[in-house]
Order: sequence, then C-alpha cells, then structure tokens
Amino acid sequence: MKTTLKILGLSMLLILSCNKDDDATGFTPTLPAITQVGANTFGCYAGNTLITPRNGTGTFNSTDRGMRLWGGGISPEITYNEIDVHDYKSERTSSVLIHVQALHANGSGEYPILESNGQANIDGPDHTHVFCRIWKNETEGYQYYLSIANTGNVNVSKYDFDAGIVSGTFSCEARNFQTPYDTIQITQGRFDINGFTLPEKIFQ
Repeated sequence: MKTTLKILGLSMLLILSCNKDDDATGFTPTLPAITQVGANTFGCYAGNTLITPRNGTGTFNSTDRGMRLWGGGISPEITYNEIDVHDYKSERTSSVLIHVQALHANGSGEYPILESNGQANIDGPDHTHVFCRIWKNETEGYQYYLSIANTGNVNVSKYDFDAGIVSGTFSCEARNFQTPYDTIQITQGRFDINGFTLPEKIFQ
C-alpha cells in the first residue's frame, strides 16, 4: 500500500512539474538564434513567457498564421511595417505586435520604442511601438502590456526590400493596460523574416 502511494505521489509530481507550454505532441518552444538570412524565425520573452509563432487550426478552411509581416501606409508609399506574432497552439496562448515606423524609408538602424495604445496599423500611434498579450497566473487571466516610451529599441540589422528580408532584435519595458503599476520587461527579442517565403512557413 505504501509503495503504491509513493508511486502515485511521484506520478503526480511529474505531471505537475511538466511545462505547460508543451503540447500533446511534446513540442517545447525555444528561443531561435539571431540570424540575418530570412529564416522566418521569431522569439522574445514577455516577463517569464516565451513567445514564438505557432499556427492554429483556423476557420473557413484557412490556417491561423503564427507570424505575419505587414506593410501599410498611403499608396504608393510604405510608411510603416508590422510583425504580428501569435502562439495559437500552446495551452496558454500569447501574442506580440511590433510596429516599426518608416522602416522602408530608413532601412537598417535603431528605432526607439515609444508609447503604445494597444492598437495595430492605422489605429495605433504613428511611431515605433510594441504590445503583447500573455497569461498571468496571478490574475488567472490574459493581460495586455503596452510599451513604455524610451525604454528600449527595435534594432534592425538587415533590411533588404528586394530580397524581402528584415532582421533584428528588440527589447523594452511594458505596462499593463488595466493596471499601469504592473510592468514587465520584454527581452531577448529577435526576428529574421523573409516576406516572400513566410506564407509557406509551417510553425508547429
């Protein structure tokens, strides 16, 4: 009887210690290397949450894409670009959006991250900003965090419009949309995207 209880106790401990980011297939998201080859990789930490792109099942015969690269503005000019990343598959989903103002005009370089209002494209501010959505165990719910001005940068190390490649790193501080005293650090951010091949990329 005691042996059975010990085995049961050990089994429960193993189950509880499993990473909640693992799915049924045993997949564990990892932070990709920093590259500049158009590898279609992305990763960052929002507090303790690792955000990487993962496709979802989608609706109406279309896949929920784990990562998209947008360009917008007043035709024919591209006045901003956005990297829109979603983890649709982990038990606790997450997302992050990076809005880079005047990337096409200025190319590679340092873009100071300013205040975010939590909105994308034309509904967001016309400067570089970041916002994310993560699960918080403390509140038992999803929380939105918006970038705080002058707490970090998007460093674009490569911008090759003809090849469709944009690569770089980023980090900043962000505040909770509902409770501004609650802040997190967005760290170790990196992206290496080829806009031409990205639609074909399968994110597990």
